[in-house]
Amino acid sequence: MSFVGWLALAGVLFLVMALSSAVLRRLPVSTSLIYLGCGVVAGPLGFGWMRLDLIEHAGWMERLSEIAVIVSLFVGGLKLRLPLRAPAWKAAYVLAGPVMIACIAAVGVAGHLVFGLDWWLALLVGAVLAPTDPVLAGSVTVSKAGDDDRLRYALSGEAGLNDGAAFPFVVFALLWMTHGSVGGWLTQWALGKLLWAVPAGLLIGYLLGQMGGRLTIFLRRWHRDVESPNDFIALALIALSYALTQAVGGWGFLAAFAAGVGMRSAERRIVRASPHPDHAARSDQTIRDHPPAETLVGRVVEADEMSEPAVAAGVVLHDAVTFGDTVDRLLEVLLVLAVGIALGTHWDSRALVLALLLLFVIRPLATHVFLIGTPTSVPQRWFIGWLGIRGIGSIYYLTYSLSHGLTGGAAETAVSLTMSVVAVSILLHGASAQPLLDRYQASLR
Repeated sequence: MSFVGWLALAGVLFLVMALSSAVLRRLPVSTSLIYLGCGVVAGPLGFGWMRLDLIEHAGWMERLSEIAVIVSLFVGGLKLRLPLRAPAWKAAYVLAGPVMIACIAAVGVAGHLVFGLDWWLALLVGAVLAPTDPVLAGSVTVSKAGDDDRLRYALSGEAGLNDGAAFPFVVFALLWMTHGSVGGWLTQWALGKLLWAVPAGLLIGYLLGQMGGRLTIFLRRWHRDVESPNDFIALALIALSYALTQAVGGWGFLAAFAAGVGMRSAERRIVRASPHPDHAARSDQTIRDHPPAETLVGRVVEADEMSEPAVAAGVVLHDAVTFGDTVDRLLEVLLVLAVGIALGTHWDSRALVLALLLLFVIRPLATHVFLIGTPTSVPQRWFIGWLGIRGIGSIYYLTYSLSHGLTGGAAETAVSLTMSVVAVSILLHGASAQPLLDRYQASLR
């Protein structure tokens, strides 16, 4: 498998998707399912043009999936505009906390009792597969900042929070593997990887997003600058929040998501203090229902318009979201292609049983039980229970484990189960998500 081969395959797929996008949008399947199918056709299960051994190529797959996840987390955070205390966030907190932990525990028990895995390996597989994916969940999560639908908001918040919240449990399983038993290291793990790393990531990311967003908007307004590359501020916040948090022992994934939420909070505060002229001119509008600033900005903005804080905010946020979405789509293509190609090397039929347990039993039941008391209806809880796709986040955790001591037969088992379950999830969710969402939207009318 050469770089040129990857480039050629990606180029052909980009061309096909670009020229046939109008047709593909009408299909009841997700684009990730199409990418997966192309990977299967190109890999050993198809024409055999390419082969990917994830254990052999774990290094670059770890970095590629890491970049994909942090970009997706930041952009996902940018689209969540409701205040953190809004009722819509409550379901996301529950999904990223109790529901995720229940899924890890249940998959761990199933891995040990059904497949005979060692407890630490069963727990590792559970932690790797527990988080829902921010990269592949675009069709079921919030796509625009003005969307406050409870179902989409819950899934977006969950995907943003649980990719970092699952990290302590991945590390727990790896420490168990290293030490051979649960012992004296447990206290250090709890203090360092839970009580410090989680809040540190959230706080650092949110503060950087707030300060970076407000400073950038102020400078664009002060200089009436319509030419500066606002996508650089997105890159800067992603890189700085992730790097700084990792440097102090926090979870960078949580920081990247919180940075996006913080930058959006900066926009919300600015338009609250200085509404957009088009909004303020309407007597029936209030500050509370001010739409996202980027929705009130035209394709061409004159320098004089940038003196308005809401216009400057709209330009900055529009460029940041557009840039992030583009990078997100590019990396999604490459990584889902890789999943399809890798199936020829790592397919494990046991994953069918594990996927059925996780997707049809464990996740729906945990979601339905723990979301009782949140502002979600019974149908919404069942929809949320099903729409929890596994994907690139799981690949990152898997390759991270491979580069941190997971070897031998345990590595083969973890890779084959994870890649196979991810493929099954992409297949099932890719074929069902859009019809289910159409039905859900119809029920709201």
